[in-house]
Amino acid sequence: MTDQRFDPSSADGRWQRAWEVAGSFRADSDSNKPKSYVLEMFPYPSGRIHIGHVRNYTMGDVLARFKKLTGHEVLHPMGWDAFGMPAENAAMEKGVHPGGWTRANIEHMKAQLKRLGFALDWSRELATCEPEYYGHEQALFLKLHEAGLVYRKESEVNWDPVDMTVLANEQVIDGKGWRSGAEIEKRKLSQWFLRITQFADELLEGLSSLDTWPDKVRLMQENWIGKSKGLRCTFRLVDSDSGIEVFTTRPDTMFGASFVAIAPDHPLAQRMAATVPDLAAFVAECKKGGTTAAEIETQEKRGFNTGLSVSHPLESHWHLPVYVANFVLMDYGTGAIFGCPAHDQRDLDFARKYGLPVHRVVADGDETGEVFRGDEAYTGPGHIVNSRWLDGMTVDEAKAAVIARAEHEGWGKGETQWRLRDWGVSRQRYWGTPIPFIHCAACGIVPVPESQLPVVLPEDVDFKTPGNPLERHPTWKQVDCPGCGGSAQRETDTLDTFVDSSWYFLRFASQPTDKPFDRDEVAKWLPVEQYIGGVEHAILHLLYARFWTRALRHIGLIDLDEPFASLFTQGMVTHETYSRPQGGRDIWFGPEEVERTGHGATLRADGGPVTIGKVVKMSKSKKNVVDPDTIVDRFGADAVRWFMLSDSPPERDLPWSESGIEGCWRFVQRLWRLFAEHDTAATGEDKALDRKLHQTVDAVARDIEALAFNKAVARIYELTSAIEKAPPSASRSGAIRTLVQLVAPMMPHLAEEAWTNLGQQGLVAESDWPTVDPALLVEDEVTIAVQVKGKLRDTLTVAKGLSNTELEALALASDKVQRAIDGAEVRKVIVVPDRLVNIVA
Repeated sequence: MTDQRFDPSSADGRWQRAWEVAGSFRADSDSNKPKSYVLEMFPYPSGRIHIGHVRNYTMGDVLARFKKLTGHEVLHPMGWDAFGMPAENAAMEKGVHPGGWTRANIEHMKAQLKRLGFALDWSRELATCEPEYYGHEQALFLKLHEAGLVYRKESEVNWDPVDMTVLANEQVIDGKGWRSGAEIEKRKLSQWFLRITQFADELLEGLSSLDTWPDKVRLMQENWIGKSKGLRCTFRLVDSDSGIEVFTTRPDTMFGASFVAIAPDHPLAQRMAATVPDLAAFVAECKKGGTTAAEIETQEKRGFNTGLSVSHPLESHWHLPVYVANFVLMDYGTGAIFGCPAHDQRDLDFARKYGLPVHRVVADGDETGEVFRGDEAYTGPGHIVNSRWLDGMTVDEAKAAVIARAEHEGWGKGETQWRLRDWGVSRQRYWGTPIPFIHCAACGIVPVPESQLPVVLPEDVDFKTPGNPLERHPTWKQVDCPGCGGSAQRETDTLDTFVDSSWYFLRFASQPTDKPFDRDEVAKWLPVEQYIGGVEHAILHLLYARFWTRALRHIGLIDLDEPFASLFTQGMVTHETYSRPQGGRDIWFGPEEVERTGHGATLRADGGPVTIGKVVKMSKSKKNVVDPDTIVDRFGADAVRWFMLSDSPPERDLPWSESGIEGCWRFVQRLWRLFAEHDTAATGEDKALDRKLHQTVDAVARDIEALAFNKAVARIYELTSAIEKAPPSASRSGAIRTLVQLVAPMMPHLAEEAWTNLGQQGLVAESDWPTVDPALLVEDEVTIAVQVKGKLRDTLTVAKGLSNTELEALALASDKVQRAIDGAEVRKVIVVPDRLVNIVA
């Protein structure tokens, strides 16, 4: 190599074209090599990739390249999760078609990804917004319907009266639509559902087999599925033959009850609200509140005293007041609870607000007094107190005892309930997969015949009027009934976009034109060996993908339980923020607008100071975003990739810094200079360097397999320094060549350029990972500390396993040791093999 600097502006594109021409990353299903499926969660085509994408895809790319180098046939595809509301928002705000906006974004983001040199099989690219994809999704949906896993029922929904669409709970902010700001209404609409609850037990039990998933993700799914064993029982209304059915997971605390609460939409609350205006107003107010579990946990606990009372099931003369409460949901249990304030935080908050009794019934250590004080409920273990015949039992013993008594006396029974609810997939929007059903006045709801699939979205739609354009389209929804031939209408709801991402990994593995996938091809690749993505998808996407896989197995299309054998959730890329107060609020500035000056910062536009804020997740709102294109322009793809892998463990957040990326750029150039020193004419062995090289090759391989990229980077730094310090030899020349292969998964463009300049044949991306000599992994030399009178006087580097007699002789022969002894008599020599010689004089 004659050039003193590596020039990524020419090298990057050249090698990307070479890989494409050679088809280096095309997966061959017919290969006899062991197969490895590496997949990162596919992106939404918003228009630009961000640094978080770069980190995610760099990790997957290093693993995919490494797997290829180690003799695997690798499937590493890329596609686009392309349906959804952002495209419709763009249509409304910019007057563009969602399809044109989406496809233009895909082309731009694809070009950005290619600039980073990712080893992707672009021949398998897919976009969920194309009929070639969603037509097969419609076919699968119909097959699930045939199997009884899809059904339609009337359900209460969050209705945005301005955008005229159903909103998910997470899209309702303080009772208002996230986009329109309109007050959300509760409406009953006929919705399509997938019967995910049929697989609740399987989905829960399957988590135990996913031992290479993060514990926090498994716990989040476990809590979302929410299997609860408890008691269903009746609290009889005083002076009435009817009662309120309650489900509780804590029957052990029944003697601590102080009230019963029902949901605002409980049938009893609804009947009373019809004649009690104040209750009707309270119920209406409750419906404006948050509907997510998180919002319900944090909102103020409020109630309405109905004036009714119920009898305690265990002591009929003990009467409890009945409230309508905003934190009780009809969707969970029976829509009614009994409150035990001492041992449930929500109940305690409620009791303190309304002055209700708080009785301790589970001992908190030595605390057994009946009156519970304080504002934090005790939910830990203990024995039962203040509970008549239950006193002294453990919590579990008391649960069993109460359930047994309830069943014996006929006022309750043990029961298992689930937090998980069937998946409502209907969305009143245009940019999604049309649900393939037809509504006929004579025949009812009829599936679209498979021969008429795909049901394609119409192109001639407008978004000037709020609501679903499919509903008001003049011709698209008008169709002949496939049953009777009479006039009918298409279903105008589209599928939740989570459906699109619940099976895309199967389509990546197999893409026949006449069906969603080929069963045998899927069996060759699945499950995905390594899945990588953000923890924000830990619940819904991953749970739905696991359900969809089981549902397809249930109808005989695949032989697979779990789609993702191993899961890794990477940390975010963060950046400090820059702001300045103006007009009573903070104005934010991007990194490119700011000049760092020592410990402070100034705005380039006017030279005035700006406040350096916290290092937080990059976001458009705080403008602390780094543009990947700009960074690649300045430093090249390899420096950016190296930065993504350095310093922080990949599961932790990675703070972006200008000095950090500049340091990576300097290391790229350092390697380039070192690679230029390769000398094929050099002779002689360097045993220490050989050992260091083989130990590094072995360790880096294990680090990459474990996704411990920062450790692999650190080892490569160490090896680079060792090679730089070593004198010329055949060992050094070989180590330089091997180092090129070691960095190839991480810095592929630099490695290809160096590989060619070293006179090697073919592409380094298609070479073999360096072999390791097991003998060189074992240290055959050790450093021995030599002490005289307990003080270190010398060290000896000797052959490992040297005898005690030999070690003693070498230690006593040392000049430094003899000076320390200074003619005194050696009374004793203590030898610790391979570690220490201690001389007592």
